Amino acid sequence: MASESNPNGTVAVSLPSREGNMNTKPPVWPLDASGTLTPPLPARCDRHDRQDGVCCKDLKDDDDRTLIDPDVIRDIVIGLSDGLTVPFALAAGLSSLGTSRLVVAGGIAELIAGAISMGIGGFLASSAERDHYHYMRRHISARVQRSCVGEMEREVCAVLGPIGVDEQACQAVTKCLKEAEFDPEASANGSPSDEEAQLLRWKDQVGLTPFLLKFGEGMEEISIRRVYSSALTIGLGYLVGGIIPLIPYFFVPQAHVALVYSCIVTGIVLLIFGAVKSRVTGAGQGVGGYIWGAVSTLLVGGIAAAAAFALVAWLEVS
Repeated sequence: MASESNPNGTVAVSLPSREGNMNTKPPVWPLDASGTLTPPLPARCDRHDRQDGVCCKDLKDDDDRTLIDPDVIRDIVIGLSDGLTVPFALAAGLSSLGTSRLVVAGGIAELIAGAISMGIGGFLASSAERDHYHYMRRHISARVQRSCVGEMEREVCAVLGPIGVDEQACQAVTKCLKEAEFDPEASANGSPSDEEAQLLRWKDQVGLTPFLLKFGEGMEEISIRRVYSSALTIGLGYLVGGIIPLIPYFFVPQAHVALVYSCIVTGIVLLIFGAVKSRVTGAGQGVGGYIWGAVSTLLVGGIAAAAAFALVAWLEVS
């Protein structure tokens, strides 16, 4: 289905063919479209005045990578970073005390306990953040109900004013949000003592309460699915990262020899992990960004392992 712009500014959209094949993309209206039909705001674009005829939505940047949810990346980084450093540091410290069998036994015990502990910690942290969000939502909802229009306009202006929105626009935004949140019929017919008639409508999605909560307090709701996925991601990340430094100890009986292989394997994995992290988070810009991400991750893990090994060696000597 093709669309063409007429001289009067409207867009002529052809009917679908007899075979029933229709273009999945909606028609794009010019910015200066006029006529009996009012085009929707999301469907207006200046592509008809461009030589290439490409819509703004189809324009691509030079760096057009697909990024992963930052919350998921945060959980993976927490789990893998601790998993690669803590068991490795423990194995490095135990290497001076006995054979590889002792290192494997102690490393596996710490790995299981650490994965469970990290998962529970992620669950409790997400649950606490979720509970805090619900408390702040009830608090802001009550403040919105008892506050006058002037107070709400001041709060909206405090959020939008620093980014360049004038007072008249803030007043208009406050009016729209207030009308979207409150039931007009209940507000007109209800009395101040009639609490049920003054209840907010759709307060979880639209209106002043979610606006002030998201843009004023910088908080967003955490779903119950996110709570469990965070715990699972951190726990599995710790388990996967922690098994890597212990792999050489399964095949080399001498602990001090296995430690050398463990350092090499863990160092390579830390370099790869740092480069991949820079890629999926968007931190790396070019080869230099990836190299810095890899080297910085290796330095953090190496410093932690060296500190643990030096502490165990010092305790053994003393």
